[in-house]
Amino acid sequence: MWYLCVFYHRLLDYRKPEFESLAELFGAESHSLEWKLPQHHHPDSPFHYVNLPSEDIARKIANRSILVKGLYEIWGEGSSYEELKEAINSYPDDRKLPYIAQDSTFRIIFDSFGKVVPFEDQTARIKAMDYIPFQGRVNLKCPEHKFWLIETDDYGSANGLPPVVDKRIFFGREIGGADRKLLPTYQLKSRKYLGPTAMDAEVAFLMANQAQAMPGKLVYDPFVGTGSILVAAAHFGAMTMGADIDIRVVRDGRGPDCNVWSNFKQYGLQMPVSLLRADNNLPPWRPGLKEMFDAIICDPPYGVRAGGRKSGGRKLLKGVVGPYTVPEEKRTGHIPSTAAYSLAECVHDLLDLAAKMLVMGGRLVYFYPVLRDSDTLDVEFPKHPCFKLIASCEQILSYRYSRVLLTMVKIAPYNDDIKEAARLQHLDFKENHVKWLEEGNLHAAVFSPDFPPSDDPDTKGVKDTKKKYRGKYV
Repeated sequence: MWYLCVFYHRLLDYRKPEFESLAELFGAESHSLEWKLPQHHHPDSPFHYVNLPSEDIARKIANRSILVKGLYEIWGEGSSYEELKEAINSYPDDRKLPYIAQDSTFRIIFDSFGKVVPFEDQTARIKAMDYIPFQGRVNLKCPEHKFWLIETDDYGSANGLPPVVDKRIFFGREIGGADRKLLPTYQLKSRKYLGPTAMDAEVAFLMANQAQAMPGKLVYDPFVGTGSILVAAAHFGAMTMGADIDIRVVRDGRGPDCNVWSNFKQYGLQMPVSLLRADNNLPPWRPGLKEMFDAIICDPPYGVRAGGRKSGGRKLLKGVVGPYTVPEEKRTGHIPSTAAYSLAECVHDLLDLAAKMLVMGGRLVYFYPVLRDSDTLDVEFPKHPCFKLIASCEQILSYRYSRVLLTMVKIAPYNDDIKEAARLQHLDFKENHVKWLEEGNLHAAVFSPDFPPSDDPDTKGVKDTKKKYRGKYV
């Protein structure tokens, strides 16, 4: 059946991938979902029609999604209220009768997009719907059935909204909608323990939905930090496990009542199975251990706010051979030494880890940074023989820099042949696609200004110097 899906008008790239991930989670075949636009609507419009197998699946998707404002069974639509009335009267009576019966309660809610309608006009338009033979009682606080009268304006693109060349009015029954209290509850400003790279709550929940986190699944974050991503996965009932190379983050925090564990306690969530001090470059798993995670969700360090680190330091850099040992008397409070860890190497290790440790059909969800040279995104993303890329969602952060959320599904088992093929694929990728990512150059590329050629008349008097960022030249 076709339903009207109304998205929140933000993170446009994320909307359909999140919806399709949830559709698959709840039993629909995501690759067979049909989408279509209402008449005269732009692809960026928040209004889309989607065909789903059942109302139960539609309700589950809408109630869990972060970006779906509501899903509606549309009784009628038109470019005027006269057309709307005609469409509603033509809608099959057997579809309407269960929701307008005498023993039911209902409420009609007015909403608009692209315009502001005064409250008095909203009330008048709702009262004008009296041609629908509602037999039940009005209940504004807790009705059994909610109906929505939604109006879009006939505006152009000058106001920054997707262009609509004709006014459109929808009326329908609400199937489900996002939990409006979820994001305010988990907002970072009320979080007990935060670090400089803590993931925004909305994006963390989107990542958890892309990974299809749910009860009975084990989700791992190899760059756990202060646990923001795992908090979102735990909210949806998943078991969680995390690791970080900084032992001070996973062991100490800012005290016994301000650490990663206290973030889970704050929301009454199931505590992580374990938090490890571990290096993504030297995984701690015993040989032969494999396919234990249902999903890996993470935000790898890519050198803008925080650079990547791996085990290393002076001893290793000087060529000392043998295990890294710490004298017994210095073990208490010891912080292992680390060295720089380029993003290309980090992503290769992440894909290798995921190929070994994810179950078949498991999902790897992670962010990948992109420098934008044009208005279109034309990027070669990292590949691995074990994985199929099913979604890439761009989030533009500045005029030069964005990050893309990549969702990959494991489609092949890991073996020695796969390992060698992945190594060769990584070398080719590193050579041809990520030169600007190596050794922290992303930071310089993001924060260094572009200066026109010195013979350009517009640059007279402009000094050709690097931008000073936080007291340092980059």
